[in-house]
Amino acid sequence: MGHAAGGRPAERILSRLGVSASDDTVVRHVKRRSADRAAVNTPRVIGIDDWSWRKGQSYGTIVVDLERRTVVDVLPDRSAVKVAAWLREHPKVEIVGRDRHGLYADAARSGAPQARQVADRFHLLQNLRERIEQQLGRLGRPLRAGGPAAAEAEDTRTGLHSVREQLFAKVRALYDAGRSAATITREVGLSRKRVDRWVKLEALPARNTMATTTSSPGHYLEHLTRRWQEGCTVVRELFVELKRLGYTGCYTHLARFVAAWRRRHECPGTGDAKRRHGSLVALPRDPTTGRPISPLTAAALCIKPRPLLTARQSATVHALKAASPEFATMRQLAMGFRGILRGGDIKKLDGWLDDARRSGIYGMQRRRLKRDRDAVRNALATRWTNGQTEGQINRLKMLKRAMYGRAGPELLRARMLPL
Repeated sequence: MGHAAGGRPAERILSRLGVSASDDTVVRHVKRRSADRAAVNTPRVIGIDDWSWRKGQSYGTIVVDLERRTVVDVLPDRSAVKVAAWLREHPKVEIVGRDRHGLYADAARSGAPQARQVADRFHLLQNLRERIEQQLGRLGRPLRAGGPAAAEAEDTRTGLHSVREQLFAKVRALYDAGRSAATITREVGLSRKRVDRWVKLEALPARNTMATTTSSPGHYLEHLTRRWQEGCTVVRELFVELKRLGYTGCYTHLARFVAAWRRRHECPGTGDAKRRHGSLVALPRDPTTGRPISPLTAAALCIKPRPLLTARQSATVHALKAASPEFATMRQLAMGFRGILRGGDIKKLDGWLDDARRSGIYGMQRRRLKRDRDAVRNALATRWTNGQTEGQINRLKMLKRAMYGRAGPELLRARMLPL
């Protein structure tokens, strides 16, 4: 009962069953049983990963027996030295499944040199998506040779309103033709909530704009525009002037606000600007909504196979490929990498790495993948993954939160180990 429910819940349930036992007694028995259970664990294939005590501050380590699909041990910290020491105490370990964290790779090499390391296939794809997102983040917004951002922002608002009007007219036309809201949602690609709202309206209402405050640089747009045209482009000087006018925001906010102006000012440059800011080609707008496509969305679509794309996502992918040759190349490489992972063909891995290097795209030149080549090859040659480890981490988080975060390493370990 204590293993399943914890100390005080078990005490309340046991009292209803006529068993008199305090929560301390229940927890003491659970800890004692877990110590005896851990002493007889002799895993052969393990998965290892970290979990957070407090996200971004302190982490622990979980070890899972991938063959028995049970937790072997829970370590209170994330340390290569302690993980290596744990592996030395379990010399029968033959395979170590892990993510791409270099800490566990070093620990496995030191504590279990006889074991084969296996990189998790999910994390390989996740790392690829992150590198694609970083590469696409280098693509700036459209650079214009005109004045500061006031005119550009107005053009953007006008363009978005025009797209909304077109979508509204299409929804109304389909609804007047007798189409249901569900059919309109599928054809147009909008949310059901928006379609239900629009079919009740005769005209599209104007969108409200939020009034600026003294904490926003936009509140002083007229002063900033005039000073920028006069040649004052030093953010520190502008920050001092706005402070005198009552600006209560921070320096970083102002620097981000004028960054687009600076990029437009540097647009006529050739090689130097490209080296500083990446490609001058911008990510396009979503052909359905007219909004700019974020690097996060573009990276997610870049690694998604065509059969899994919706009609709206396919249109977005076509727009991205037409606007950015880099995106088309990265999508081709991503699909090739997915095929290698699913097919398990080790011979194609070296060819893919050569293709990625010859592409000339910085984000695809995966030097870390080359250093970890043996673990990647083992991922293609074996059936082991770290999926079971990720599932046990979800269970650990549930137990930790059910105990209001007050459980120490010993009790958390006792409840994670099988009874």
